[in-house]
Amino acid sequence: MSKYLHVDIVSPAGSVFSGNALGVRAPGTAGSFEVLFNHAPMVATIDVGRLVVTSDTDERIEVAASGGFLEVSANRVTVLAETAELATDIDVARAQKAEERAVKALSNEPTSEERTRYEAALDRARNRLRVAMGAVGHQA
Repeated sequence: MSKYLHVDIVSPAGSVFSGNALGVRAPGTAGSFEVLFNHAPMVATIDVGRLVVTSDTDERIEVAASGGFLEVSANRVTVLAETAELATDIDVARAQKAEERAVKALSNEPTSEERTRYEAALDRARNRLRVAMGAVGHQA
């Protein structure tokens, strides 16, 4: 009898991860949480942040996510993310440029609506950088 979850992480760009796992840690909008084997069924919203999947081989797989939903049902975890990118696939230079663009835009006295958009872009860029830099110490 399996003691694993089956995890699928998908975004509009396609599948990011699919496989068995010991657990999943997610950045919930009401706070971070972890899903383990035999977790109660639930649906939760996730925020910009780091998703961490602990694979069935105890490998730590990190994903930069920018919001979406996570569903748990019958030891299956499905993440439907607005965007999701494996830490090892993040283009650090591109993320740094996105951060610089957002910082510059925020310094130009944006309207309230623009400020909200630029702050969200800055949050996403910085999350991608944090996840990419965190993966450096975890690669085998």
